[in-house]
Amino acid sequence: MTSPSPTETTRPELSPAPRRRPFGLAAATALVMGNIIGGGIFALPAAVAPYGTVSLLAFLVLSVAAVLLALLFGRLARRSPVTGGLYVYPRDAFGPFAGFLSAWSYWTMCWVSIAALAVAVVGYVDVLVPLHGNHLAEGLVALAALWLPAAANFAGTRWVGAVQIVSTVLKFVPLLLVATAGLFFVDTDNFGPFNASGGSVPGAVAASAALLLYSFLGVESAAVSAGEVADPERTVGRASVLGTLASALVYLLGTVAVFGLVPHDRLVHSGAPFADAVNAMTGGHWGGTAIALVAVASITGCLNGWILLAAQMPYAAARDGLFPVPFARTGKGGVPGFGVWACAVLGTVLIALNYTAGPDTTFRVLVLVTTFTGCVPYLLSAAAQLYWLARGSRERVRPAGLTRDLIVAALSFAFSFWLIAGAGYAAVYQGVLFLFAGIPVYVWLRGRRDPATEQEPA
Repeated sequence: MTSPSPTETTRPELSPAPRRRPFGLAAATALVMGNIIGGGIFALPAAVAPYGTVSLLAFLVLSVAAVLLALLFGRLARRSPVTGGLYVYPRDAFGPFAGFLSAWSYWTMCWVSIAALAVAVVGYVDVLVPLHGNHLAEGLVALAALWLPAAANFAGTRWVGAVQIVSTVLKFVPLLLVATAGLFFVDTDNFGPFNASGGSVPGAVAASAALLLYSFLGVESAAVSAGEVADPERTVGRASVLGTLASALVYLLGTVAVFGLVPHDRLVHSGAPFADAVNAMTGGHWGGTAIALVAVASITGCLNGWILLAAQMPYAAARDGLFPVPFARTGKGGVPGFGVWACAVLGTVLIALNYTAGPDTTFRVLVLVTTFTGCVPYLLSAAAQLYWLARGSRERVRPAGLTRDLIVAALSFAFSFWLIAGAGYAAVYQGVLFLFAGIPVYVWLRGRRDPATEQEPA
């Protein structure tokens, strides 16, 4: 399908898409890992501890499902190896409105997540430099954590890739060392009950999985930035699978180690579970400082990658006239500068609301929406693959891999649907409102098109 072209009066001259593709396999894999492994890993063991070790089963289910999504995006990237993947796939299959909804939903998830990650830095900085509950100081730390990675993005995609590799190594190596070395100190008595929720095992798995969903967002990172990836037809799929498998390994080993090092009754109330685990291994109190340093590096790297994704998705949509034109302009470094500014400013607003209105604010409710808004593009992308497979067009479907692709797409669709359902009624309700809020933007953009330039889908 050929996308309709906006008129010259509604779409000024756009910067050409950058021809250089600075992300090789290592950088693309680091981008995936860096966006999956953010600040969540440092708090997840304590968050799911109230459900018992059944949460490890939820980790396994989510890991398998995330790999399926990685395979799905790899197959889709072979068909459309361009920037903005999760927007491009629904657009090509179902038309511009589906592409817009996917882009709008994903963009919403990105800038809300960026604000949440910036706020998450504060707790770890407080371990290094006590802030004494000063809201102004906490707010300034969060803003610094947001704008420093934004500055790295303004420097260009080559700098983004370099920062992503360094930050990923900084967090991956220490976490893997704790996860592996910690296994030698595990005490099985610390694991506690298998199901501590008081309900059924399936219910406990679903409830703990709902807390873990946010941790696997980012599996699509290489697909979204495919236009910046060298040999995207091959690299996107490989980087997505490798990054997802490595991240899942860190999650599983790290959680098992923490569960076995920290007594269950203490873990439930722990504010820094990895620090407590290191303290249990060494018998000292330096673990909190070491883990705080790793956490700050981890979240900064995660912000670096998410800011790029938050700019790339609307960039691709804007080039088709389905997002405001400024989002399509790129700077000298090949980065959509307006998109970076937009997510940084919106993130700043959310951070300001968080530190002026207190903990029980709308901001904390918005964080719950990230799971829903992130899964909508997953669902639409899986549906797009099923659509192409159902059409059976030889130029779009490889006969030898038809069965495999069908299984991956169907399971990815089911997984995405399960994630949306698991997000809870409140998150789905708020997420739908966010989605519908974008419809007037779409109507306005489409209404400004010249009917003479409109084309029917191929």
